[in-house]
Amino acid sequence: MPKINLSHFEAAFLFSVLASVVMGITTKKTQKERVNYGLYCFGCFIVALFGIGWVMKLGHG
Repeated sequence: MPKINLSHFEAAFLFSVLASVVMGITTKKTQKERVNYGLYCFGCFIVALFGIGWVMKLGHG
């Protein structure tokens, strides 16, 4: 099996996509609600990723 070498950003992005899809599918009933909630969750993950990244950068100088 080939080894996958992902950067931290790529791994976090992949996690965001997969978690958003799962959360959208399992928590909403209609297709439109699933898509909207999945996109909302994905956006929240990405904002948190960049926000926490900047806080860590500012904290370490």
